Amino acid sequence: MNILVLNCGSSSVKFQLIETSPEQMAARTDRRLARGSVERIGEPEPQLTARLGANPPENRLVKAQNHGAALDAAFEWMRARGALKNTDEIQGVGHRIVHGGEYFSRSVVIDNAALLRIRACNDLAPLHNPRNLEGYSAARERLPEAVHVAVFDTAFHQTLPPHAYLYGLPWAWYEGAHIRRYGFHGTSHRYLMNRFCALRRSSAGSLKLVTCHLGNGCSVCAIKHGKSIDTSMGFTPLEGLLMGTRAGDLGAGAVLYILQLFSMSPQDAEKILNQKSGLLALSGVSEDMREVLKAAGEGNSRAKTAVDVFCYRVARYIGAYFVALGGADALIFAGGIGENASEIRSRICRQISALGASLEEGKNSAAKGVEMEISRPDSRMSVWVIPTDEELLIAHDTLQCIAERPGSQS
Repeated sequence: MNILVLNCGSSSVKFQLIETSPEQMAARTDRRLARGSVERIGEPEPQLTARLGANPPENRLVKAQNHGAALDAAFEWMRARGALKNTDEIQGVGHRIVHGGEYFSRSVVIDNAALLRIRACNDLAPLHNPRNLEGYSAARERLPEAVHVAVFDTAFHQTLPPHAYLYGLPWAWYEGAHIRRYGFHGTSHRYLMNRFCALRRSSAGSLKLVTCHLGNGCSVCAIKHGKSIDTSMGFTPLEGLLMGTRAGDLGAGAVLYILQLFSMSPQDAEKILNQKSGLLALSGVSEDMREVLKAAGEGNSRAKTAVDVFCYRVARYIGAYFVALGGADALIFAGGIGENASEIRSRICRQISALGASLEEGKNSAAKGVEMEISRPDSRMSVWVIPTDEELLIAHDTLQCIAERPGSQS
């Protein structure tokens, strides 16, 4: 079965075409037929970047004034390259939806009832959900016979207990405005759990894991017996770790003081906290950890401080979740930083050595974008690098939702 995976932003459409089936899932023989993105939608000179299988990526300018036109450009490219003959070869479409609120604890086929509930969450993710739905509408128009499935960033964290998701705010704010910790990156954390269990041939129900998704956006998750019990992102993705351009944890008093001191509007403050803070602000160099590490190695004191803050915050959350879990069987690193920056992993693990994490530095240095255990044989906590694959999990969820439909022959 051909599954199209879509991740639609305000001015971009990311896509992957994946051939999968229950047998391919079990054997890990899914085929990634094509992948790519259309960037700068609605702006001058939108660009398509795409690749067929393992071939080098191609770049071309396209006409894409909206998400529908961007999808048309992607379909045209896939047909021209032989990944598709006709769009009716796509049986399912998996849509990344950022926020499912308290409505969704799993992926669902998008019907009228689901659509109403997703729209009800737009106020919780005003920068993301409406754009995700624009992509859905464009895809539904072009692929009316395909089954469309919503896969939510928040769903995996709906197992958080009240003591983990509630804030110390007036109860009416939770009941009426649904202000609580939701957590994000759930698809990535769930993939890491599933993949670790497959590699170890273990059941998730018997394990306690700490998963670290460290990229431009960063989060840590505590997983106990297959369920998320705590996670570092909160009501929005701004809370938690220091990130590329996000401030992470920041006291409410500091925010109020900033608003008053600089006579700043909430909208301006939100822009600074989300887009002009984090590694970029502390280092003064870049939001890219590779550039920050390079500058730190050349003696830039601010860059060194930014790296120190980043590693300390990750280590602090790992320690907290070790306590919440009552010990951990494994620590897993993923994301652009987690998968490739051996120095960052080493610094973090040195700070949590009291928890029993001990790296084999040769393995750690060699682990760049590959699945590998990097801990020493005598380490009390197993430490792994596992490249995340959210798109593959979205494809698998879409296949499962199709199979569960009444009357399905799958």
